[in-house]
Amino acid sequence: MRYRLRLLALGLLVVALPVMAGIVGFIVGESRGEQPRPQASAAATEAPDFRVLQEIYQILKERYVDPDKVTPDLLRSSAIDGMLKALGDPHTLYIDPESKDSGIDIITGSFEGIGARVEQDPYSGDIVIVAPFTGSPAERAGIRPGDRLLAVDGESTSGWSVAQAVRRIRGPRGTQVRLTVQHRDGTTEEVTIVRDRIVVPTVTSRPVTDSNGRALPDIAYVQIEQITEQTVPDLAQVLRDIKSKGARGLVLDLRINPGGSLNATINIADMFLDNGTILTEVERGGKERSFEARPGGEGTGIPMVVLVGPGSASGAEVLAAALRDNNRAILIGEKTFGKATVNQLHDLSDGGALYVTVARWLTPRGELIEGVGVSPDIQVSTEQEQQGRDLALETAVNHLRQVIAAQTGR
Repeated sequence: MRYRLRLLALGLLVVALPVMAGIVGFIVGESRGEQPRPQASAAATEAPDFRVLQEIYQILKERYVDPDKVTPDLLRSSAIDGMLKALGDPHTLYIDPESKDSGIDIITGSFEGIGARVEQDPYSGDIVIVAPFTGSPAERAGIRPGDRLLAVDGESTSGWSVAQAVRRIRGPRGTQVRLTVQHRDGTTEEVTIVRDRIVVPTVTSRPVTDSNGRALPDIAYVQIEQITEQTVPDLAQVLRDIKSKGARGLVLDLRINPGGSLNATINIADMFLDNGTILTEVERGGKERSFEARPGGEGTGIPMVVLVGPGSASGAEVLAAALRDNNRAILIGEKTFGKATVNQLHDLSDGGALYVTVARWLTPRGELIEGVGVSPDIQVSTEQEQQGRDLALETAVNHLRQVIAAQTGR
């Protein structure tokens, strides 16, 4: 396998999503090199005068009617939140030291929480559950991709940042949290979830059957739920296994995949493409950089369908668009989430961290993913599901059977 390491933007190994803000119950930073000081642009050479903030704080400290509310930490965090909200970018956010230090075991890929990924709708400001992990407490409680989080333990989430939502939802194993969610069909539900230790899944594979329950050994089903560096060798091994067993078609399921590592995303796309652009990155000032596929990947040559939906975000969207735009696969399902920015993690002197959006991604066709999403070639919505049937998967299997029949003349 031809693994490639990509150091992106200012020498950092860039994270595909601000992961702490997304996966409820953990924070993660990928390996990163030295963080050079950013160069100020000509328009920003003058530092803002923050003396007035100190003046306001001093007046509040001496005069405000409720002195107990005038705490340095509260006012400081509120000032930081206000500064970042002015950017209108929910993916640029501050992580306090407590949240940064209590989180994922990066070695094992496990954490304690409810096992769901959340993001902020850039238009409405709502907190949205991108996807629960398979088998997680969130999934068992009935949390679905695309659910809007209305309240946590009875407190409205209106005006909350993603970081605030994560701080309120995460917690140690065995404790409870009560969530009020609005499903995509408009119904509202309150669920109580018992937090647990979550092992973040990467790649799983299982047999495929037709609508009558008959096994289809020539079609393989592979699901990727999280894109990490470990996903790359895991997927390579799965592809070798299914090809050795005679698979002639592949269904790649990205419907509950919130993304992850950009390096891994590029390497995964490279497995299926012999040539062509994987993605284009637009950096500060409009500078563009494209990443190209190279021949010889484990997944080339086998016809494939990619399943997508509102639970597909970031790296999953990049991967789906790369395969579609290079005529390598068709997409079946629903429009994806629409999150495709590159975010750097900067450690801060207080022990916290700052995620900063430093670039946006374009599909090989030059289309923006951020705020738009990736549309499927064949629309199959979850509202069409009948009696537990996975109609998107059935549609994918039927398509591949037709392709295989055309290739074999049967």
